[in-house]
Amino acid sequence: MRTIGLMSGTSLDGVDAAWVETDGDRIGRVGPSLTLPYDPALRRDLRRLLDMAGDLPADDPFLLDCERRLTERHAEAVVRLGQPADLLGFHGQTILHRPAAGQPGKGRTWQIGDAALLARATGIRVVHDFRSADVAAGGQGAPLVPIVHAVMAADLPKPLAILNLGGVGNVTWIGADHRLVAFDTGPANGPLDDWARRATGADYDKDGRLALAGQPDGAVLGRLLAHPYLAALPPKSLDRLDFDRALREAGAGDLSPADGAATLVAFCACAVAAAARHFPEPPRQWLVAGGGRRNPALMRALASALAEPVRPVEVAGWDGDALEAQAFGVLAARVVKGLPLTYPGTTGAPEPLTGGMLTAA
Repeated sequence: MRTIGLMSGTSLDGVDAAWVETDGDRIGRVGPSLTLPYDPALRRDLRRLLDMAGDLPADDPFLLDCERRLTERHAEAVVRLGQPADLLGFHGQTILHRPAAGQPGKGRTWQIGDAALLARATGIRVVHDFRSADVAAGGQGAPLVPIVHAVMAADLPKPLAILNLGGVGNVTWIGADHRLVAFDTGPANGPLDDWARRATGADYDKDGRLALAGQPDGAVLGRLLAHPYLAALPPKSLDRLDFDRALREAGAGDLSPADGAATLVAFCACAVAAAARHFPEPPRQWLVAGGGRRNPALMRALASALAEPVRPVEVAGWDGDALEAQAFGVLAARVVKGLPLTYPGTTGAPEPLTGGMLTAA
């Protein structure tokens, strides 16, 4: 099938679109990709939604307006990509993630996006709602891409760790026996972007300049590293705002702009190092995807915190900007074919689970 995967992650910076030819088990060809940034007003409103989502009804006018604008931006990305496709894999924008591990029916994950509007606007069938079935069964609902990582890394030396640094960090460990272990490592670009916006007015810390100009505060970092999430056994996952209170209570807000950014970078790297303690055995290398790999301060901190080589996924011939969008193209094909999306080792699902919904054009 010819698919276009669409991913709008927790960094809230825009939508990635990528064309993939796949049967869900293998990737035949990888085609063009693009990133279409959100306009400043949409990005600001989506960030407001994160703070409001726990109290919003599904028919709230502000939420519905954001959902429409978000969906229209996705449709624009598909049109601009200009590739024929049989399916769209539409992740939508996560505004709330509250899984209840091992408690079927108790958790909630909420991704906004109007699949019917997207199908009408593009004339292409849309696969969406990838996470709900897993959460309903008591799984974490995240991360979803490990099975695609395994497909892409079939010929790479193992054990291998693939780290994605979006708003939240997540890792996939792949063993030599193809065993998968995956979970969220902790905050990544999300708090750093929020910090840069408050401190400088910029949307993010470009080239890590703010963090590179500062020094991590040992006391604040120590308090952050005592957070119980880091010691909790996987499977586990995070909401974009799960560490906001911890950052306030640790005293991060009292730091200078540069030292605050440096401390957040150090925390992200140390959280990744803590995650490695949960692997069955050390990886031979770390491959890094997502926007975080473009932050020299963050990549330097990871190289210092981890014992193994840390490299961008481009060394494997992958596109670190398009990887997650490509993954949702593959996942869309898996939904249509009735193949599992999640597994006990990736989300804590009770068994390999299918999921997703299909909306006709």
